[in-house]
Amino acid sequence: MDALRGFALFGILAVNIWAFADPYYASPSSNPTFDSGLDHALRFVVALLFETKFYLLFSFLFGYSFTLQMAAAERAGTAFVPRMLRRQGALLVIGLVHGAVLYYGEILSTYAVLGLALLACRGMPPARAIKVGIGLVLAVGVVWMLLGLAQLAEGDAGGTPSSDVTAKLVGFGGDAAATLGFHSGHLPSTLAAVAALQAPSAMAMFLFGFAAGRLRVFADPDGYRPLMRRILLLGLPVGLTGAVAYALAAAYAPGGGLETFAFGLGQLTAPGLTASYVVAALMLFQTVRGGRIERALAPMGRIALTNYLLQSVVLGVLFTGYGLGLVDRLSPPVVLAVVPAVFLCQAEMSRRWLRRHRYGPAEWVLRAATLAAIPPWRAR
Repeated sequence: MDALRGFALFGILAVNIWAFADPYYASPSSNPTFDSGLDHALRFVVALLFETKFYLLFSFLFGYSFTLQMAAAERAGTAFVPRMLRRQGALLVIGLVHGAVLYYGEILSTYAVLGLALLACRGMPPARAIKVGIGLVLAVGVVWMLLGLAQLAEGDAGGTPSSDVTAKLVGFGGDAAATLGFHSGHLPSTLAAVAALQAPSAMAMFLFGFAAGRLRVFADPDGYRPLMRRILLLGLPVGLTGAVAYALAAAYAPGGGLETFAFGLGQLTAPGLTASYVVAALMLFQTVRGGRIERALAPMGRIALTNYLLQSVVLGVLFTGYGLGLVDRLSPPVVLAVVPAVFLCQAEMSRRWLRRHRYGPAEWVLRAATLAAIPPWRAR
C-alpha cells in the first residue's frame, strides 16, 4: 500500500507540474512559445502515461484504505462512523486551504465529499460495489463521448486561447499576493470542473478499492495471481488504446469536440490501464529487485498526504509569485527533468523523517482529528 502510494505520487507530480509551469495547460490551445515537435511529443507522453490515470490510482487506494480504517475501528472497539466523519471533515478543511493557497486544482476536498458517499455504501457486498463502479465508468465515458460528438457536429475544433492563460501569467508571474489571488479566485470554478471531470470516475475507483479491501487482495496477492494476469492481459491493451486516442487529441487537437470525445473514451479505458499499473507493481514488488524498489517507495507513501502538499509548495516556489516565478519560462524537456529531481528529494526526506517520527505533519493532523485525541509525534 505504501509503495503504491509512493508510485502514485510520482504520477501526480508528473501531471500537476504542468498546471504550474505551462499557462496553456488544460486550455483550448497549445503553448505557442514551445511548439516544436519534441514539445508536442513530450506532452503526448505525459497525457498517454500519466494524465487521468494516477488520480484513479489514488482513488483506488483511498477505497482500499477505507476498509483498513473499518478494521482499525473494530479492533479499537470504537464507533466507525464518527471517526470517519471527523476524518473526512479534517480532509475537507486541509483540501480547501490547499486549494485556496497553494494549488487551485486540488482534489482532496472532492475526496472528502466522496468519502461520505463511500461511508454510506460501507455495507455493500464487494460484488455489488464492483458492478456499481463499472456502471459509473460506463456512464461517464458515454456522456463525454456524446458531448464530444455534439461539439463536432457544431464545428467546434478548439484552438482558441482562453482568458485564463493571461490570468495565470499575471497571477503566477506577479508577487505572492497575485498568486494567492489567482488560486483563491479560481478555486470555486475548479472544484466544479473536478466534480464534472473526475469525481464520478474517482467514486468508481473508491468502490473498486473498497471491494479489493473487503477481499483482502493485498494481504494475499498470490491467491489472486490468475485474476491479476487476466487484468494485465486485458487491461493493458484496452487501457493503452484509449490512452493513445486521448493523448493524440490532447497534444495535437486540444480544446475541441475531438478532445472531448477522446476524453470520454479515455474515461472508459483508463481504469484498465490503472489496474494494469497496480498489477504490474505488485508483481514487480515480489521480485528481489522489485523489493528494493518497494522499500524505496514506501516512505513516500507512508506520508503521502504530506508529500502531496509539499509538492504544491515546491512547485509554487519554482513557478509562481511565491518564489522564482518561472511560469512559461522552462521548455517541456526541462519541466519533465524537474519531476524526478523533486521526487528523489522527497523520497530521501521521507526516509529521514520517518526515522524519528511516526507520521508526517499532515497525517498527524488527520489522525488527531480521526481519533479526537493527540497521537504520539515521535517514533519509538
